[in-house]
Amino acid sequence: MSHMMDKSTENPSKKNGMIAKLTSFRRATWKNTSLGGKKFKLHAPAKNSDSAASPQPPSPSLNAGSASTSPKSNQEKEDDESDVSPHKSRPLTRSNTDPTTSPFDNTVKRVRESFYFRRKKDEDKATSIEEKVKPTFEEYLEMQAFCEATQQLIDREKHLFWETVEAEANKEAVEKVAADHKALEEHVWQILQKSLSLSTEEEVSALTSAVKAINLEEEQDQLWRQNSQTPPTWRPSEWKKRHDEVLQKLVNGRMDNPSSPIGDQVNQSSIEADIHSMGRQLKEDLQWVVEVVKNCYPPEMDICNFYARQYHQNFSARLKKIVGSVDDKDCSFLLRWVKEFYPGILEKPELASNINTEALGKLLPDELLKPLEEQYLSKQQKDLMIYIGRVLDEAKKEWDQGKEPTRDDGCYVSPVAYDVIQLINGIVTSAHITVRDPHKAQEITSNLTDFMQRYQTFHEDVIKQNKPHSKAFIKANLSCVEQFRDFLVEHDLFPEDVRENCLQVLTEMKQSAHTYLLTPVHKILKPHYQKLGTSDWLKKNTFEKLLNSTEDQLQELQGSSQSSYQELIGQLQQEVTVEYVQRLLKGKVKLKNTKKQEEAYETVKENAERLHELFARMGSEQDWLKEILTKIAEVLRLQDIPAIQMQIVSLGSAYPDLSEEHVSALLKLKTNLSQADMNTITSTVLDTLKESYTGGETRRFFSNVVMMSPSFPTCITSCSG
Repeated sequence: MSHMMDKSTENPSKKNGMIAKLTSFRRATWKNTSLGGKKFKLHAPAKNSDSAASPQPPSPSLNAGSASTSPKSNQEKEDDESDVSPHKSRPLTRSNTDPTTSPFDNTVKRVRESFYFRRKKDEDKATSIEEKVKPTFEEYLEMQAFCEATQQLIDREKHLFWETVEAEANKEAVEKVAADHKALEEHVWQILQKSLSLSTEEEVSALTSAVKAINLEEEQDQLWRQNSQTPPTWRPSEWKKRHDEVLQKLVNGRMDNPSSPIGDQVNQSSIEADIHSMGRQLKEDLQWVVEVVKNCYPPEMDICNFYARQYHQNFSARLKKIVGSVDDKDCSFLLRWVKEFYPGILEKPELASNINTEALGKLLPDELLKPLEEQYLSKQQKDLMIYIGRVLDEAKKEWDQGKEPTRDDGCYVSPVAYDVIQLINGIVTSAHITVRDPHKAQEITSNLTDFMQRYQTFHEDVIKQNKPHSKAFIKANLSCVEQFRDFLVEHDLFPEDVRENCLQVLTEMKQSAHTYLLTPVHKILKPHYQKLGTSDWLKKNTFEKLLNSTEDQLQELQGSSQSSYQELIGQLQQEVTVEYVQRLLKGKVKLKNTKKQEEAYETVKENAERLHELFARMGSEQDWLKEILTKIAEVLRLQDIPAIQMQIVSLGSAYPDLSEEHVSALLKLKTNLSQADMNTITSTVLDTLKESYTGGETRRFFSNVVMMSPSFPTCITSCSG
């Protein structure tokens, strides 16, 4: 969005090369003494005949007959005159002029030559010549050498009031100084009023001289405050105060009539157009201040921060008048300017390095911002719910029309999650930028749980109707559930309670989808389940049929995204393993001797390997299920009581939901164990597991293995974890 702001306020006439040279030139001139001082003579160039009514201010350059040089031959004078003769005014524009091609190079050279003369061989003689050719006050004004004119007036003032007693006796001289002072003041204010529209190098030089004049006047005012004599009528002049007032009026005028290309106001309300125009003017003028005007002032005057304060206060005052009468669209635009665009302008490197943005404060106070933010956030929340509601309505419409979801790379896809996520991310992120407060922006999603519940209702309705295209819709929904879940977990765009509630709804949707898709699979596999744990089970072809049927069903379950499919078949693998253990622990097969137990061990171990290999090949990552069958197989093989105890303890430690009834059922398969041995093993295992149990999160498996017993199965660790 900052890009939008840059584009909307980009100055079409950017200052580059000319300004860079001008900066160097101005810094050099600040180090010099006044034009027309004691070391050289100023020559007032001829007026431009094309602008008689309003003469173009000439460049302050030196005549070849400068008093600081020694007498020369006529040829030498002609050479000097050709070097420093007045040149035509050079335009100073806000442009992208390439400094390598600017005619300003020769200008700088000539001005520097006029400022740095050859050393005098005879100081006394040069001084006497200077005094004879020193410009008059009127000549200084004509050349816009305001600093020199001011110094001359101050010298006259000191002579009249401090060095002699002529002031009262020579009223005519006093009146002349007063008139000259007034004329000088008018010229100074005129050039100050051009500060933001300087068009030539001469005007920049004039502004620099005017600023020096103001400081000289301030110094003279201070001297009069320390003097007990009655000051003249023009003292104190308070030019610094007047300077501030002139610039403040200048800023107000530019903000009253900001420049704004007509094309920028298309499709904008009057409030948007006004704010946009003022913002553009503010940006362009502050850039001009730091690139040009700054170099006309000494650092202690801190002119960049002065202008920044004026624009900030003016812009703030105008926005305060607008605040109470904005509609939702204007409210959003106003907030973005206050919170995003305006700070973005001040954060630009060229401004940030010259302006103390923290000292400016807020563009609008909190008491005005708060209702604006509430209005804005409320509108954003309503818009979000409307937009995401339309996405869901479109999905329902396609369902009602009997349309099957489209396929992408073999997977059923639904646009619901993608579209909703884009809307949430876009609106909340934009609000975060606008209000500059992530917690306030999060409130936009406070009603998201309602949407998720609507989505869940639609999901359950698809399952309930069980139409021919229901499975396709549910597979597509599984992918959406996964996308929503990842989005909620990975992005901090929601209040915590909203996040938890939505995740709970998504978990329920996933579980119902798994149940819907896997229930038909278990019905097909049921005949094969029934042979597990029987005498036929020990025959290899029995389990082989189960594997073949399972593989067929795994193919049928494809159609959701890869990760959603992995979760689905992982769930199926767990349920098949639970069914396997449950059938085995029913005890329909009796392992009466070591040979039978060894045979059962080999069968369970091989079944575990084959089952794991099948599901892993299809994409399941539930490797831990193989371990359960392997540990059970080891219990069937072992004959030593302590070894049996250790193996069951290992199983119970990994899966604390292993109950006493599970242990008893497993031991009963080994019919060669006496009741006393089984009781000893069971009690020892229970005591060991209870002592070693440390809590914490663990996988649950045996709690899903239902034992047909009149008594409730007691977990060894009270089913904790």
